[in-house]
Amino acid sequence: MGREKVFLICTECLSRNYTVMKRQDDARRLELNKFCPTCNKHTLHKESK
Repeated sequence: MGREKVFLICTECLSRNYTVMKRQDDARRLELNKFCPTCNKHTLHKESK
């Protein structure tokens, strides 16, 4: 039950802005509202590996 590093990608400009650690046994993909410095606003960020 370790952790893995995943990237969060902005859904509007597709830039990789954040890295987070996620549990390996969690099958769901993360979706978080985070600030995107490229878009200069809060947008939905989805997980990619």
